[in-house]
Amino acid sequence: MTPPPSPEPSRTELAAESWEALFRAQSALLRRFAADDVWSPISLREYDVLFTLSRRPDHRARLRDLNREVLLSQPSLSRLVERLSDAGLLRREADRSDGRGTIVVLTDAGLAMQRSVGRRHTTSIRRYVGPALDDEELRTLQRLCDKLRLAQESIPD
Repeated sequence: MTPPPSPEPSRTELAAESWEALFRAQSALLRRFAADDVWSPISLREYDVLFTLSRRPDHRARLRDLNREVLLSQPSLSRLVERLSDAGLLRREADRSDGRGTIVVLTDAGLAMQRSVGRRHTTSIRRYVGPALDDEELRTLQRLCDKLRLAQESIPD
């Protein structure tokens, strides 16, 4: 006798299982990326900040807005920005619209560093992600992740 089919997971269970799958995939990939020998002379976290700024049309962001996009606490990000600024990869400016705020600007040297490290990192991404998903699956993954990220702005805390 065959067992009865298991019930469909609830919306909460499905959301939790989907999140866990995404989180575990990200964790596995981040471990591989962190172990790659592509980051020198900067770290993966420093690259993340340079990359985030490089994607903005004017290569600048308020520090608090940048903090929403990277995986660092605000004090850690402030220290990292200071190191990158001391290295000439970023420039800090006072926010003219809010004297308490800081604007972080990617310098030409910072953009060149991001592109140099980014080329090596992209090779790793292709090696670890490319064989796992076909082109349509990659497009679907991008759409779903963008949709999930953008939806957070409209979902109340």
